[in-house]
Amino acid sequence: MPKTEPSLDQWLQEAKASPEAAQCGMFLSHNGVVRVTPKQQVREGVEGLGEVYAVEFSYDAAGVDAAIKEALTWPGVYYIKVWLNEGVLNVGDSIMYVLIGADIRPNCVDALLNLVGKIKNDLVVETELIRKSHERTT
Repeated sequence: MPKTEPSLDQWLQEAKASPEAAQCGMFLSHNGVVRVTPKQQVREGVEGLGEVYAVEFSYDAAGVDAAIKEALTWPGVYYIKVWLNEGVLNVGDSIMYVLIGADIRPNCVDALLNLVGKIKNDLVVETELIRKSHERTT
């Protein structure tokens, strides 16, 4: 069963009140969402796959914790908060939230890209449930 989503507004308030906040000149967030278009179509241009109606999603919690710990050693990165959903997620449901605080824009942007990439490429299992166009119901 999917988890209750966090509040990004609350996360930002907490981040700005944290001891690390004085080092952070920027906070960036990422909110991954289940989309209707299959990953293979978006990334490789494969047509005719049908539409995603849900995603089975799980993740390696220990791996995510280790990735966060590592990311906090990257240049200028001082604050990280990550939330991952799990279970069967429908189109429009949030897959993950990531919040990064860093000293300057390039460090913040790079850290967000690298941490989200590490999580998505190595630490999650996503199985798209696809409805072929001829299976659609109205």
